[in-house]
Amino acid sequence: MQHHAYSRLGSFGGAASAAAPSPPSSPRRAWGRKASAKGAASAARPSSSSPRCCTWRRCCSTWAPSPSTGVPRIISRPAPGSMYRSPQLYARLRADMDADNATDALATVWRHACKGGVWQPCISNNTYGLPEPNGYIYVEANGGLNQQRTSICNAVAVAGFLNATLIIPNFHYHSIWRDPSKFSDIYDADHFVQRLKNDVRVVDKVPEFIMERFSHNMNNVFNFKIKAWSPIEYYRDAVLPKLIEERLIRISPFANRLSFDAPPAVQRLRCLANFEALKFSKPITTLSDTLISRMRAKSTENNRKYVAVHLRFEEDMVAFSCCVFDGGDEEKKELDVARERGWRGKFTRPGRVIRPGAIRMNGKCPLTPLEVGLMLRGMGFSNNTSIYLASGKIYKAEKNMAPLLEMFPLLQTKETLASDEELAPFKNFSSRMAAIDYSVCVHSEVFVTTQGGNFPQFLLGHRRYLYGGHSKTIKPDKRRLAILFDSPRIGWKSLRRQLLNMRSHSDAKGIQMKRANESIYSFPCPDCMCRSNKSEHSKPIQAR
Repeated sequence: MQHHAYSRLGSFGGAASAAAPSPPSSPRRAWGRKASAKGAASAARPSSSSPRCCTWRRCCSTWAPSPSTGVPRIISRPAPGSMYRSPQLYARLRADMDADNATDALATVWRHACKGGVWQPCISNNTYGLPEPNGYIYVEANGGLNQQRTSICNAVAVAGFLNATLIIPNFHYHSIWRDPSKFSDIYDADHFVQRLKNDVRVVDKVPEFIMERFSHNMNNVFNFKIKAWSPIEYYRDAVLPKLIEERLIRISPFANRLSFDAPPAVQRLRCLANFEALKFSKPITTLSDTLISRMRAKSTENNRKYVAVHLRFEEDMVAFSCCVFDGGDEEKKELDVARERGWRGKFTRPGRVIRPGAIRMNGKCPLTPLEVGLMLRGMGFSNNTSIYLASGKIYKAEKNMAPLLEMFPLLQTKETLASDEELAPFKNFSSRMAAIDYSVCVHSEVFVTTQGGNFPQFLLGHRRYLYGGHSKTIKPDKRRLAILFDSPRIGWKSLRRQLLNMRSHSDAKGIQMKRANESIYSFPCPDCMCRSNKSEHSKPIQAR
């Protein structure tokens, strides 16, 4: 028997399988009617004549007589949604899909955009002037493009709350992103300073007379090690006294060092920094505007509207997920090497059990390009829809991109839209390339997110801020997709009906209010926006 290092769901039917915990059920699974308690109880007691099933998340087993002894034996089969069978589904449904190409989802996709009134930005301007500052704050923004963006906006909020002068944040070089870009390489520093001038003083460096006290060495400056998600009150009680005493403090690292929830004045500064003060630098904006114009020119059949897809199917993402696709032993060897190279020992430590089938059923596997194509065609987007693909280097791109290009031949990327000369100044800088993708995605008619992360979360909020409170974003239920794409008998009409329901669900969730412990950068309503037809929501958040 062939040996597999990773069992999809443990040993089916054995003791190990029974002991393995099931992942939580999808909160979106029960779209239809709920079974009655009596019906559920009867379903939980299989009769001797019906198939005997383990917990459905792990396996289903049926009794069958052994041909040699006549003694019943158990035949195990994988649980629904635990296997990657999307290529087989595509091959089986392709003819029906190609015949059903009349709908135009771009014209009808957003029906809830104006329900309950349109939201509009309402960040008030500070007219009170700034008192003498208590000192200077220097922060190091670590991570990728949007994690750095979080740090910048939170630093503005903290500096304003403490009445401090903010030094333009320093970007910490990271071995993963390997991008040495400075603030002014990615953002328009002059606009940043000017837009915040009535709320927070921002300077590009610490004055000489302050640095003389520390021998012109930033390492001599007191560095606060602040816990993640600290409340703003901590900065008032612990940081402010030291700031007044030293006149200069340093906070490093600074990613996620401020809680999601804060008083209105602090939230207002976050809104101001993220949605108004941070603009990409002139070179990034110029190329982005060019690519947006080219995308619209290629979308004349759809009234200059296009769909942007954020696809996370790079080798490191596929490896980290520990999911199994259709590459067999070669894929397993490649991804084992990638896991060890990127996260030495993390996935091979003693006692760690990896169950790719359970991971897939729990909606944690990255969608493949083929699955993205199936999903969009099922949601009603015809093959003449212009697609902008925002992604890094796709894993085994020649093989994996082929079916997506078959379904959407008008697909474009920044590499196909721009010439080598146009991309040359950005090509070796991951954050600058991500900023270009971000800009093109912001201005699409539809944005499709296929995996979590800071990039789609910031885009959700930015699009809500620009489009009347509605994110105009499709966020699929990946647990449900895993079951649909693993259905051996599902027909095209049934698949399409369920995917249209999923699209409608994204539309209904387009306008959402920020709740406790949610990010204002994803949910700008009501802290950064006001409802235009409701007087009780029309008052802007006031400055200090």
